[in-house]
Order: sequence, then C-alpha cells, then structure tokens
Amino acid sequence: MSDDLEHGEHDHEAKIVSPSGELLFNESTKERSKERTRESQEYASVIVKRVDETFRHPDDILEKAIDEGVEQLARPSMSLFMSALAAGMIICFTVLAVGVMTTIVGDMSTGFNRVLVALVYPLGFVMCILSRTQLFTEHTATAFYPILDRRISVFRMFRLWGIVIAGNIIGGIFSAGLLALSDEVIHASEGYFIIAEHILSYSPLTLLISATLAGWLMALGAWTILSTHSTTSQILCIYIVTFIIGLGGLHHSIAGSVELLVGYFTSDQLSLIEMLKALAVVLLGNAIGGSVFVALLNYSHIRKLNK
Repeated sequence: MSDDLEHGEHDHEAKIVSPSGELLFNESTKERSKERTRESQEYASVIVKRVDETFRHPDDILEKAIDEGVEQLARPSMSLFMSALAAGMIICFTVLAVGVMTTIVGDMSTGFNRVLVALVYPLGFVMCILSRTQLFTEHTATAFYPILDRRISVFRMFRLWGIVIAGNIIGGIFSAGLLALSDEVIHASEGYFIIAEHILSYSPLTLLISATLAGWLMALGAWTILSTHSTTSQILCIYIVTFIIGLGGLHHSIAGSVELLVGYFTSDQLSLIEMLKALAVVLLGNAIGGSVFVALLNYSHIRKLNK
C-alpha cells in the first residue's frame, strides 16, 4: 500500500512546468499513455451500439417513412397483391371478434356495450400490422410521403393503392365466405347483420366524414409505430388507434368491407348495390384522412422546421 502511495505521489510530483506556469509534461500522463498502448495491443477493439428506447426525432421518423414508402412503391405488383390479399384475410379476425361480441351484447348504442365491442375491435389489426402485410389504410400516408418529397410520381402511388385495395377486397371476400360457412360454430350471424346495418344506415356525407376520421387515426398509428423501437410500444400504438375507431363506431374500409360481405352472406336483407356505394365512400374518406390529415401535415411542419 505504501509503495502505491509513494508511486502515486511520485506521479503527481513528476512534472515539468514552464516559467510562465504552463504544464509541459506530466509523468503520470506518460504512464497512462503507455497503459493505453498496451491495452490496445492486448484487447480487440469493439464498437458498442446503443439502442435508444426513446422516441425518434420527428425528422428521423419522416425519413424512415419516406424510405419505407419508396420501398413499398418499388415492390413488384404480384408481391404487393399477395401481401394485400393476406391482410384482407387476416382482418377477418377483427370482424369475427366484433361479430361475436355484438351478438352477445346486442344493442351497440349503449355506452358500456360500445366499450366491450371496442375492446375486441383491435385484435385483427394487431395481427395484420405486426405480420407486415399490406393494409390499405396503413399505407395511405406511407405511399404519399415519397410523392411530397418528389421522389416518386403520383401514378406510382395510385398503382400501389389500386393493387392493395384489390388484394384487400379479394382477401376480404374469401375470409368473409369462411366466416359465413363456419357460423354454425361461431354463432355470430346476428352480430354481423347489426354491424352491416350500422354501416349502411348513414348518408354518404356522414360516411365520408366518419371514414376520414378513421383514415386519419390509422395513418397516425402507422406514424407512431415508426416513432418507437419497441414491439410492445408498437402493439400499444395499434391498439390505441383501433380502439378509438371501434369506440366511435368510425368506418374502416377494409374491415368494413368484410363486415358488409359476411353480413350479406349470412342474411338476405342487405343490398349489394348499397354495399358497393358505401364501400366506395369509405375508401375515399380513408384515403383523405391518411394522406391529407397525416402525411401532408407531418411533411409540411417537419420539412419547414428543418429549413
């Protein structure tokens, strides 16, 4: 111990100072330099990368959203279609859950019943989005960011929207047929009919506004998913936005198309023409909500902030 202390004192005192008081040399500094050289020779250099669990900076989120949009727009048509087909099929599990819950609670106009239905509404969306399949409402904003950044033409965006919508709807038809054929097991035909009537009971303007709000929320969900690294946080983001959609009874085009189709397959009281009209309005509203209220506003305020 005494030797260490003497050595420490020696290091402390072994200095060369200029007449002006400037420290020119310190023996302890020299010894430490030797130690660092020896450590560099004995140990392999590594780079430790810190994974930040906090939210990303808005500009980083926007760049990630643009890059993801460019990547999706560049995908082959068949790849997009198959992914969208899978998404349209997976979303049927939201319809199944909501149909069963609606059959149990009956009247959806009362507050507590609406909460119960809203609690199960996000389940299919969580599976669909985490499976990284192409759901139209999730990509309304994502496909629009590269257009705003002038990297891709508008035609490419409409191409993606068209392929994804077609895949979602065809997948929805298939999954709605499966739900209808398995209703002897599920016992949710009453709930399916109530949900379909809920969609068709509104005027086109009301449907448009409701669908715009739903599209806005879905695109916000996609944005917040990009803001975090944690899968748990991403699930929570999806659950929050889709819970609000379910609680408000807002109209989602792809889930709504499956709801209408399974209602049509299990009942003879629904008009196919009215269903197609309603679906067209809801698709338009979802597109407006995602592209204008999320993509355009986010791009405008973030790019302006960084100029």
